[in-house]
Amino acid sequence: MYRSHTCGELRIAHVGSNVTLSGWVQRIRNLGAMTFIDLRDRYGITQVVVDDSSSSDVKEVVKELGREYVIQISGEVVERASKNSKLPTGDIEVKAKIVKILNTSEIPPFTIEDETDGGDELRMKYRYLDLRRNPVKNALLLRHRMAQEVRKYLDAQGFIEVETPFLIKSTPEGARDFVVPSRMHPGEFYALPQSPQTFKQLLMVAGFDKY
Repeated sequence: MYRSHTCGELRIAHVGSNVTLSGWVQRIRNLGAMTFIDLRDRYGITQVVVDDSSSSDVKEVVKELGREYVIQISGEVVERASKNSKLPTGDIEVKAKIVKILNTSEIPPFTIEDETDGGDELRMKYRYLDLRRNPVKNALLLRHRMAQEVRKYLDAQGFIEVETPFLIKSTPEGARDFVVPSRMHPGEFYALPQSPQTFKQLLMVAGFDKY
């Protein structure tokens, strides 16, 4: 089992449950007798604790962990002695019984935090890391929800969504075409549509008045 719950899902009602979580290591805090791991996926962060009662195998694996390592942990959900009201999962933590490293990671070129130390150019170079940050993730989720609401509204008004081709026969318009060679017909070319006008006219003639 890859995971039984996400890292943003566990609440006080889950105390006593045995769970399996997978995600990235956000940070590690080694306090000597206890080690705390903030485990992150796109749904949130859950604190994982390794203490003196944990097995030697778990302790050895935890010593190898670094930031952005991908790990899988299994353990029991317990109530936190010191709760964190800033986290939805701040009332609980998971006492690790099994820790597996699924993939190692080099030290990231910038911190994967809401307020990062990476500039625009660096973040664009490592876009896959930047997308893990909450502000970027939330912007994508907001765009998705907005698009869904627009679609729901237009659908309720009787509109249909039609996907039109990306390539079309070249048309004699004023702008210069962006041409794509045809592999099936050597010497002939497709063009990117300069406007959706041709497809709109096809739909209107076919009787689709709302599209």
